[in-house]
Amino acid sequence: MVSKEFFNALEQLEQEKKIKKEDLIASLETALTTAYKRQYNTAFSAAVRINPEKHTIRVYSYRTVVEEVNDPDKEISLQDAKLLKKSLKLGDTIEKEEAPKEFGRVAIQTAKQVIMQRLREAEKENTIKELAEKEEKLITAVVRRTEGLNVFVEIAGTMIEALMNDKDQLPGEKYVQGQRIKVFVKKVKEGMHGPLVQVSRSCPEFVEKLMELEIPEIANGEVEIKAIAREAGLRTKVAVFAPNPNVDAIGACLGNKSMRINTIISEINGEKIDLMEYSDDIETFVLRALSPAQVTGISVGEDNKILAVVPDDKLSLAIGKKGHNVRLAAKLTGAKIDVKSQSEIDKLEEEKQVEVGSEYEYSNDLDNFFDDDDNE
Repeated sequence: MVSKEFFNALEQLEQEKKIKKEDLIASLETALTTAYKRQYNTAFSAAVRINPEKHTIRVYSYRTVVEEVNDPDKEISLQDAKLLKKSLKLGDTIEKEEAPKEFGRVAIQTAKQVIMQRLREAEKENTIKELAEKEEKLITAVVRRTEGLNVFVEIAGTMIEALMNDKDQLPGEKYVQGQRIKVFVKKVKEGMHGPLVQVSRSCPEFVEKLMELEIPEIANGEVEIKAIAREAGLRTKVAVFAPNPNVDAIGACLGNKSMRINTIISEINGEKIDLMEYSDDIETFVLRALSPAQVTGISVGEDNKILAVVPDDKLSLAIGKKGHNVRLAAKLTGAKIDVKSQSEIDKLEEEKQVEVGSEYEYSNDLDNFFDDDDNE
C-alpha cells in the first residue's frame, strides 16, 4: 500500500496542528495492526509498519524459533527455520511480509478514525495548555447558566466553560445569562470530559489583578502590593509600597479624583477598599491596618501579639462588624491583634492586669478563616 498523498497529509497535520508525525505514525501502526488481525481473524503475531521515507505501509507476520512447536501460528521449529536461513537459532524471530487482499479499504477507514481521534486529543491538549497559561490571571468571561448555587461562565474567545461556585461569587451579586464579567482563574486541570476551570470574583487575588489592570504603576512595578486581605462584599485591605521615594504609592492607586480606585470599587459592587502604605515596622503597620479606626496607643508583646488602644467611641469601628476590621488587619499584618478601648485600659491599669492578647485576638491563619476548598 503506497500513497504519497497520505504521507504529505501527515506532514501537513504536523505543521498545522502541531501533532508530531512520529507519534501519529506510532498510533496508526498500532491501530492498523489491530484492524488487520480483526479482519483476517489471524492468530499469528503480526504488525503493520509505516515507512514515511519510502511512502510504504506493509504488513508482517512473526514466528519464534523453538525446539518444539506448540502454536504453529506463532512458532516454527528450529529444523524448519534452518531451511529458510541456516544462521537462525532458538529464540530468533522470523519475519515474513504478508500480502493481504482488500486490506486497503479497511486501512483507509482505520487511518481516518485514528487521525480524527488524534486531532481531538491534540485540540484538547492545546486547549489545556492555553488555559494553563491563564491560571492566576484576570480574564473576561460570559455568564452561560446557573445550576443551583453554581454559575457557569464561558471564557471569552473559547468554547470552554468554567465553574464559579457560591464561595467564589460576590455576596449579593446577581448573574444574568449573556452578561460579561471579569473573573480570576484559580485553577485549571484536565478532566475526563475536557478541561476543568475554576474561577472566582471573591478571592483577594481578584482585587489584586484588578489593581494591576487599572493602575499602571502596579503593572510596571513602580508600586508593589505587599499584602492584601479581603472579606468579599465587605472590605479589602491593601498594603502598597513604592521602592522609589519619589513615587506616591497611595496617590498612584487612587488616581486623579480617585478615579482609579473608584473603577475597582465599582467592579466589586461598592466593596470598601482600605489603602495603606506598607511598613516593616510591625507597630506602624498594624496602626495603619486598623484604619479607618484611630489608634491612640500600641504595644508589642511576645509571639507577635499586638495591643492596640482606641478611643471609647472608636472601639466598634476598630473592631468592625462581627470583628471583620480587626480580623482583616490581623490577616494583612500577620500579627495577633487585641483591641481595647481607652477606658478598658485605664481600668486594667488600675488593677495592674494589662495583658496583650485576649478578647479580640485573631490569628493570621488564612486556611482556617477563608475556606478555599476546591469544588471539583
